[in-house]
Amino acid sequence: MKIPHLDLSALRILIVDDNTNMRRILRTMASGFGVGQIYEAEDGAAALEQIKNNDPDLVILDWLMPIVDGRELTRKIRASKKPGCFVPIVAVTAHTQKHRVMSARDAGATEVMCKPVSAKGLYLRVANCVLNQRDFVRTKGFFGPDRRRFQNPSFSGAERRGVKVDDGYTLDDPNDLPQSHPNDMSRESAA
Repeated sequence: MKIPHLDLSALRILIVDDNTNMRRILRTMASGFGVGQIYEAEDGAAALEQIKNNDPDLVILDWLMPIVDGRELTRKIRASKKPGCFVPIVAVTAHTQKHRVMSARDAGATEVMCKPVSAKGLYLRVANCVLNQRDFVRTKGFFGPDRRRFQNPSFSGAERRGVKVDDGYTLDDPNDLPQSHPNDMSRESAA
């Protein structure tokens, strides 16, 4: 795999972790990548304040923190006002079980990185957030980056993308397509 070389000098990153040493490690890595501005917060409340004041381009956060954990912080970020709700979030966790990774994804994390953190692994996730910005999805129970990374053009089931329907959701732009639609196959058969 060829690793892209990116100019990250204009990038603003917020690192959120209750562990001072982990923040220092992540800061050193980000600085080594050439990131222009690096902010830090030791808890969720301080992170929300940093987001409000500094409008970061990317948030790297620990998933297990006291008081406001990564899940709750991610949900608060996603529930905030534009443009902050669209910030890519890289969740860092020592818990690698599938259900925990899926929990982070389902809360609205853009990427999940398991500890121990490597410079290459972090760089690839940062590069992916910069180069492959994902569309956002809004449903009654979820707002965040589209969890599906692959679009199968031959799939024609009920969850097929690209069928414009009035499903009762308010999207950010009236021209946006919903990511899913009711199980009304009559629209597809008419096409």
